[in-house]
Amino acid sequence: MPVAISVEDYCAPPGVYRARNLDIVNHFPPYNGHGEAGNGGQKPASQDPEPSVELQHMTPDMRYHVRHHHHRERPGHDYAEDVITTQGVQPHHKTSYAETMMHLFKGNIGTGCYAMGDAFKNGGLVLATVLTLFIGFVCVHCQHVLLNCAELMQAKKREEDAKEHTNGTIATVEANNGKPLEEKAVSRVPPVSEPLDFADTVALCFAYGPPSVRRWAAPMKNAVNIFICVTQLGFCCIYFVFISSNFKQIADRYGIELDVHIHMALLVVPIVLTSIITKLKFLSYCSLAANVFMTLGIGITFYYASQDLPALAERNLVGRLDQLPLFYGTAIFAFEGIALVLPLQNEMKHPADFGKPCGVLNIGSSFIILLFTVFGFFGYWQWGEAVQGSLTLNLPDNEILAESVKIMIATGVLLGYALQFFVAIMIMWPMVESRVALARKHPVRCEMVFRVIMVLVTCK
Repeated sequence: MPVAISVEDYCAPPGVYRARNLDIVNHFPPYNGHGEAGNGGQKPASQDPEPSVELQHMTPDMRYHVRHHHHRERPGHDYAEDVITTQGVQPHHKTSYAETMMHLFKGNIGTGCYAMGDAFKNGGLVLATVLTLFIGFVCVHCQHVLLNCAELMQAKKREEDAKEHTNGTIATVEANNGKPLEEKAVSRVPPVSEPLDFADTVALCFAYGPPSVRRWAAPMKNAVNIFICVTQLGFCCIYFVFISSNFKQIADRYGIELDVHIHMALLVVPIVLTSIITKLKFLSYCSLAANVFMTLGIGITFYYASQDLPALAERNLVGRLDQLPLFYGTAIFAFEGIALVLPLQNEMKHPADFGKPCGVLNIGSSFIILLFTVFGFFGYWQWGEAVQGSLTLNLPDNEILAESVKIMIATGVLLGYALQFFVAIMIMWPMVESRVALARKHPVRCEMVFRVIMVLVTCK
């Protein structure tokens, strides 16, 4: 989560206020008496009445006046999307349909894609094909359930907030003492941010669920955050091993024999440079470059896998029962971008485009599932029982084209590290910032230091 808040949710000192009337039906604050232009801006500052009271006399139902803090007017700019940081008002860079698609591809097409050949060895050509398509369908269905649940919980929370605003706090009488009524605010749910992330959605599901499970809302939120962080940082650790191993193979071939740990240390610098990018909008360029490298590498690997194919009868059509858990574990690992679903949707200019029938999720996931199925099928068909955990290990060692694949794939995975890292930092950094005074005083610098430290942790 960025070190910033929306201008629509900020109450600043006197001088830059605009009134707010709470609309109970939609829970969206319309602007009181100030006609807005189609671009979301306000009237010039000279037309707004200047406040004549001090801060302690201001009613809390006031809102931040955005345009006063911009150096110049920007026609067509939606000022309500801006965020307030320690450096002043900054534009909130939302991602487009294509940029989100790049992130979805990069979040799923990684080291797991090259392990699908080994998965098909454990499952068999026919059975593994059916199970891969089925697992992909279940994953996409579950992601849609998550999106719908997040939307439902957000609407439910707004409805409950509107009721609390209307009814006020609940009055209770202290027993056996005859004292006057005492007002106590009732908080039914743990604090959550909007738009909701994975853990917030789980917390609200428990908070608004049956009475017997409501007390588990906060623990479940913490548990989900822990699981996501461990999973994403685990991917990052695997990325370090995968990249360094591929670069070491190429370096050894040309006489530059270094320990694999030295290769890992050399990777820290480029990985840190991409990991300090705090906006998905700008990280999309890394994802685009990574997808280009991965596409070229996958294309060349597929070329080798489709040459001089043996007869299908030489391969197992159905794997042994005791090997199916290995297939399942590898296939599930390949779909490694599930935790990115809500963060990607929340950062879109038009979040509704993510879950539509022809939205980012359905179109992107369909391509990814077909790629995994075809790649695994041909990988096992070509190399059979000799197929390795990564198809790059089955490529010839004495051909420049095959060696270029290892460079391309390793570079693509390197550029995709920051995307997996981004999800864990979104969860961890706000917790650190809320507990460390120095982080609140210097949020930008401290976040950069924290990101560098976490990269070093995954390296070790």
